[in-house]
Amino acid sequence: MGYSKAIYDTAEKKMEMRRDQAEKSCERLKAAFFKKQPKAEEIERSLADTSITAAKAVLRGGNVRKHLEMLKNANQSLQKELNFLLAKEGLTAADLEPKYSCKKCSDTGYLDGRMCSCMKQLLKEEAYRELNDESPLQLSSFETFSLRYYPSENFSGKSFSPQKLMEKNYQRCKQYAETFSPDSTSLLMTGGTGLGKTHLSLAIAKAVIDRGFGVVYGSASTLFSRMEKEHFSNQEEVTLQSLLNCDLLILDDLGTEFRTAFTVAALYNLVNSRQLSKKPMIISTNLSLKEMANNYTERFSSRIGSYILLPFFGKDIRQIKRFEKSEN
Repeated sequence: MGYSKAIYDTAEKKMEMRRDQAEKSCERLKAAFFKKQPKAEEIERSLADTSITAAKAVLRGGNVRKHLEMLKNANQSLQKELNFLLAKEGLTAADLEPKYSCKKCSDTGYLDGRMCSCMKQLLKEEAYRELNDESPLQLSSFETFSLRYYPSENFSGKSFSPQKLMEKNYQRCKQYAETFSPDSTSLLMTGGTGLGKTHLSLAIAKAVIDRGFGVVYGSASTLFSRMEKEHFSNQEEVTLQSLLNCDLLILDDLGTEFRTAFTVAALYNLVNSRQLSKKPMIISTNLSLKEMANNYTERFSSRIGSYILLPFFGKDIRQIKRFEKSEN
């Protein structure tokens, strides 16, 4: 799972807080109980002592079975007395144990050296939160994508319409998300503003996160700005490492960034490095292939030549929605 270091750090801190909260809550309850029933605290100490005594008996040898039987009887007697005191306060022995969110791993996040399902879920939730923070709209889904905004009339001289083309793009994106793996092919979405590139990119991101993979999404201007700041201020290049290591990188609105020698080089480095490590990218842009070739290097154009091209056509959906809203 190629989640960013920030997501792992946040998830681990939240897991630690869960564990700490459960244990402190338990300690407060025990303190209140012992205050009302001081004898119970003595009994608990005695129960702990019997465990230590049992361990020592095993180490010493001799008639271990007889000694352990005596300790067992003493333990049962103490436990019976403790249960009586608990019942007087409307409690049970279970109430003296921490109430962890996850009973399997006791809120450690790991079970038998492997990541617990609760930690995986927490990582997924953090990935959603980060994506919502970065995206210009709430997480989009395939279910909310509508083809009705695309013209159904055929292109001039063609046997298909923008709507038919976009239906094909939609199905391709949906299949891509459903079958995604860390070595999937990369996608290049091209077309004007407001045609659904960001919507389908985020729909893919949501579905891929749901399947347990790490996704980093960001606009070209935001991501390159962060990379440039970290690079020239001698900070740890956290953003670059996150972009290189995630399972899927979605670079939105390529061409809207302030283009400099640094951003051009950084873009090539990203595309080339991820291609060499066989990690997929999704790039969306308002630029044509010719404009990208002119704005960036020939080496960049060569690298994205292996991407699956998804051309977007139609009318600006944002403007159509604004018009429909004003009419209502």
